[in-house]
Amino acid sequence: MKIFFLLHWLGVFQFYPGFTQAEHPQYHSPPEVVIPLKVTGTTKGLKHAGWLSYSLHFGSQRHIIHIKAKKHLLSKHLSVFTYTAQGSLFEDQPFIQNDCYYHGYVEGDPESLVSLSACSGGFQGMLQINNIAYEIMPKEFSTTFEHLVYKMDNEETEFLTRRSGFIQDEIACKLDFQEIHNFTLKQNSYVRWWTDVWYVRLAVVVDHTLYLHFQNNISKIQEQIFITTNIVDSIYDDIDVNVLLLGIEVWTEVNYIVVDDIQKSLSAFSQWKAKSLSPHLSHDVVHLYINSRLGGQPGKAYMHGICTKRYNCIIATHLNKSLNEFAINAAHELGHLLGMFHDADICECGQKSCIMGQDKDFATKFSNCSYSEFWKMTVQNQNCARSYVQTKDMSKRCGNGIVEEEEECDCGPLQYCAKDACCLSNCTLSKGSTCAFGLCCKDCMFLPAGEVCRKQINECDLPEWCNGTSHKCPEDVHMQDGNLCNDRAYCHDKRCNDRNKQCKDIFGHTAMNANLNCYEKMNTRGDRFGHCGTHRSTYIKCNIPDILCGRLQCENVTLIPSLGDHSSVHRTQFNGVTCWGTDFHLGMSIPDIGEVKDGTECGPERICLRRKCVPMSHLKSDCSVKTCNMRGICNSKHHCHCNDNWAPPDCKEEGSGGSVDSGEQILPDSIILNSCLSFVFLFVNFAFDDTQKSNRGILVSFIFSIRKKYKPQGMLPVTSHILPAYSYCPVNPDPWITDQVKALITQSFYH
Repeated sequence: MKIFFLLHWLGVFQFYPGFTQAEHPQYHSPPEVVIPLKVTGTTKGLKHAGWLSYSLHFGSQRHIIHIKAKKHLLSKHLSVFTYTAQGSLFEDQPFIQNDCYYHGYVEGDPESLVSLSACSGGFQGMLQINNIAYEIMPKEFSTTFEHLVYKMDNEETEFLTRRSGFIQDEIACKLDFQEIHNFTLKQNSYVRWWTDVWYVRLAVVVDHTLYLHFQNNISKIQEQIFITTNIVDSIYDDIDVNVLLLGIEVWTEVNYIVVDDIQKSLSAFSQWKAKSLSPHLSHDVVHLYINSRLGGQPGKAYMHGICTKRYNCIIATHLNKSLNEFAINAAHELGHLLGMFHDADICECGQKSCIMGQDKDFATKFSNCSYSEFWKMTVQNQNCARSYVQTKDMSKRCGNGIVEEEEECDCGPLQYCAKDACCLSNCTLSKGSTCAFGLCCKDCMFLPAGEVCRKQINECDLPEWCNGTSHKCPEDVHMQDGNLCNDRAYCHDKRCNDRNKQCKDIFGHTAMNANLNCYEKMNTRGDRFGHCGTHRSTYIKCNIPDILCGRLQCENVTLIPSLGDHSSVHRTQFNGVTCWGTDFHLGMSIPDIGEVKDGTECGPERICLRRKCVPMSHLKSDCSVKTCNMRGICNSKHHCHCNDNWAPPDCKEEGSGGSVDSGEQILPDSIILNSCLSFVFLFVNFAFDDTQKSNRGILVSFIFSIRKKYKPQGMLPVTSHILPAYSYCPVNPDPWITDQVKALITQSFYH
């Protein structure tokens, strides 16, 4: 193995346009000086196109890192927005070198993480080796390619506890956790899992104080954001999430929101970006980077915020943070947007702490709990994250973990491909495999047609089935808004809006919906305990016809819940009636659990929509049970979802149920039929050859096992003396099933 000094960057290395060393936070551990040496030829005979290897000696040990350039980190048309002195928005699309951001691993440590930038002549970024995080950066004015490596010592840093990254109602949190924890908690979270690859299109806004901190240098700000995004993307690679930076906006003149309280600032930012950022910068998620520590909190995000255009944003503070600290904090807050709660004691990731933990460790791995929570969010809310991205935003490359055109699969970096039985490192399927990922793929094979790939999660949801020829599960659909549920409630947005259930979720199992008097007295007040929405920071009193569409009112309460900060429970009495509810005031960054949800019943054939009680006819659709011939219901695509034994699209003909959107289920009778006919066809030649008696036994044994496993309801028990085997195929036999074949099967069962 040959090693030589890498000195060809010296011409551009005299000035590094990133942080000066004085601008960095104070590191408590002194750095080690290292010179990365390029390795020509990798160990163990591995050599793959695009991979580079370097040797670094620090921590009294020599480390070999293997890295490969990313091609999908930055948009091809990345825009940078600034403001003129007159306050006008100015757009620039500068030349951006996008082939110098690397990801990789450390030889001998499959759980390592390497995320480096080499765009300015030296390496800058994160190394995570044996559960220890290091930060590497070029040494200023070095002529020998020297770098500084800082050990990010957890006990010595001032990395703040992330205990206030979001606020979530304790009851809802526990219910969600109980619902999902059985799915993957017992799995090793650090073993790579195959799912669809998800894309998060990121926009970053830099506030004025951080702009001043970087000495008004837009190029320096860009570089810092690119490196931070590279680290965040590398961390999220473990759960098959790719972060794609689409654009940056810098508040070069003033701050456009008041930055003084992190909770109020987050609320104000969400409103500002909806009005002022979204029209010119497309995004799934927006990060606001500031240079102040607001209330001692390193950041804040809306829980499940990616699912709504208003709440898909976070604030992350940069003050006195190293590059690694800032990137890990941004990754943590992004996790909340993607549906991840703080880790509980039972959560594990193979490290001392995990990304969504609340301690001070420099974690780079997601726990099994985070896997479960993210999986739940993507399965139940597929519109919240993208499983595709426009090709104009990214470049194609085998090995980036993204299945692109002409690729059968993409297992990502080499260390992951080595563990993948279905996909090879050249992005083709392994021999005998029909798939490598997806909800309809198991053990490298398509799941059979009719296999449930997405179960029905509540009375307003609908299941989806595999079609037997694809790894993809059909798009998630649910019952059409307005379908009846729980006797007198209605479905809306895949939930059954039942006032009694909502009261029980907040106040316990004895609580129930309050009487009309409570709604009239409370919701006509026009304050945070009773209102029908807000207008310009003012609560709106409910008109009498709309009182049932304001704040939820409950009674028979015996349990007072523990709510998050800034949340209150009210108890009010009117003429001997006790009314209970929760408040909601402007600036809160958690979902409003006490509002009456859209789709809630507010009278005969009437529902609440946008705080108004309106007729059901407002839910316009050209699909009804009559459209489905009274043999099915309408789904969210306004298509018929047919009952068992009836076929889509209009449930007029006999079939096996389902819809054109969700696929068709395969009933047990059909499974038996397919199995019987397939194997009879396979062995039909044996009916005419007396020398193949042993093969007859194979055929008969298989059909006998099918009869036992899939005995249709109403059929006779399986015995060898009641019915011949062919009678269990529940259709008239095809003409090619001759009497001789029937006799063969029958004779075999009798003997």
